[in-house]
Amino acid sequence: MFARLLLAFIIIPFVELVLLLRMADATSWMTTLSIVIVTGLIGSYLARREGLAAIGRFRAALAEGRMPGREIQDGLMIAFAAALLLTPGLLTDALGFVLLTPMGRTHIGGFLRRRYGGKFQVHTHGFGTSDSTESTLPPRSRHENGNYTVDSPSYGPKQSSTS
Repeated sequence: MFARLLLAFIIIPFVELVLLLRMADATSWMTTLSIVIVTGLIGSYLARREGLAAIGRFRAALAEGRMPGREIQDGLMIAFAAALLLTPGLLTDALGFVLLTPMGRTHIGGFLRRRYGGKFQVHTHGFGTSDSTESTLPPRSRHENGNYTVDSPSYGPKQSSTS
């Protein structure tokens, strides 16, 4: 794995440099530099916009009480896309823009889940145990026809105790 990463960090910048030099020869240095700067600016704007949207989806998933796995994956891919877009180069910019589109993240995320999905183990731990039979989670409420129903007896009207 380390050898592959090392090879990627050597080959990818070399290929990017060759592509930028060829593009500069075909057009001009000013055009090439302008394209690199403009893609960086557009990429940073899009990464910020998509990142904020991913944070909103993450918060909504938590508010719904579900594990935000897909939202975390989207956020990581958006952060990776931002890093690619800030790196000068044509291939990294193309991959960065693909990762910023929801459709691109869906396809690449599906590929990553199929490829690496069974290779990770997730362990969760709580904070101690409770002898109580009541849930320690906050009560849930439903709204039906103007009436609210709460699923915890401790939220009902207080009973007066007489001794």
